[in-house]
Amino acid sequence: MDFLSYFLMDFVKQLQSPTLGFLIGGMVIAALGSQLQIPESIVKIIVFMLLTKIGLTGGIAIRNSNLTEMILPAAFSVAVGILIVFIARYTLAKLPKVKTVDAIATGGLFGAVSGSTMAASLTLLEEQKMSYEAWAAALYPFMDIPALVTAIVVANIYLNRKKRRTADEYLSKQESFSKQPVAAGDYPDRQDYPGNRQEYRKQKDSADNRVKIWPIVQESLQGPALSAMLLGIALGILTRPESVYESFYDPLFRGLLSVLMLVMGMEAWSRIGELRKVAQWYVVYSLVAPFVHGLIAFGLGLIAHYATGFSLGGVVILAVIAASSSDISGPPTLRAGIPSANPSAYIGASTAIGTPVAIGLCIPFFLGLAQAIGGG
Repeated sequence: MDFLSYFLMDFVKQLQSPTLGFLIGGMVIAALGSQLQIPESIVKIIVFMLLTKIGLTGGIAIRNSNLTEMILPAAFSVAVGILIVFIARYTLAKLPKVKTVDAIATGGLFGAVSGSTMAASLTLLEEQKMSYEAWAAALYPFMDIPALVTAIVVANIYLNRKKRRTADEYLSKQESFSKQPVAAGDYPDRQDYPGNRQEYRKQKDSADNRVKIWPIVQESLQGPALSAMLLGIALGILTRPESVYESFYDPLFRGLLSVLMLVMGMEAWSRIGELRKVAQWYVVYSLVAPFVHGLIAFGLGLIAHYATGFSLGGVVILAVIAASSSDISGPPTLRAGIPSANPSAYIGASTAIGTPVAIGLCIPFFLGLAQAIGGG
């Protein structure tokens, strides 16, 4: 069978799966004006349990495996997370009516990982009986943190340079007209600019040192999604949680995932309106980027497959987490790190279009691609 046949079969199965069914169902009832609401506290518990389960799975697998097997996939995960930010910086940011800082934030969110999308891909892989390394889910933080850190650093460097250019232009203009009388009120925002070269250099040095990486990493690690997953990984490695894993976390996984998909569907529909407030290029980016990012990761995953024996199921997981965009921990991290960026742009693009595309199309696409390469 060829790739197209595999893709169509997997796509139909994905359409019939509870995962995508609940996602579409959430969008439909939201479009019809339903007043259904899932309390935020319940959603947080569901997210915690899903990611803890994934973390426990990865931790148990890491404890029982050779850590050297993870080196190449982990390195590729870091590279992809960083690369995605720069792709947005030099493609999306160049499009009409797209602000550079908004494009960088969007790249950061698309470079970060969606725990729900990853969970959905694991479910489909199990349904298709495609084997994968249980520790593959532990690649999550290797892509998520570098993407968020890179986006915040790049955005702040851009803003600092922009501020310095504006200050430099003002200073040159001030020196040109220094011999002319200046009426009060001609420069109402003068307090934002340096009064002389010495003050300018001090401001420049201060701006250059303003972006500090560790606080960004710390905030990412303290985010609810990553904290839950890292906790699960640590418990899986350091303790023997198999009994509670098999009797509690594993049986509840799919049911909880379906509820989360319903919530995400309603959230996706509510965010569609936000995209109308920003450039329509975000819609194009949200449709195309998941496939581009996923294909890059899929290609790197194949290198690991042929070099180290990384399974094709693991390649699919790597591609899917690259195709996904963060829907839990990423937005608050970017809000704090890039406050000048427009949340309607990066959250709207991610939640309204990016996540449904990643779950509905990218998962069967990359699964079909792997099946075609592996011969079924």
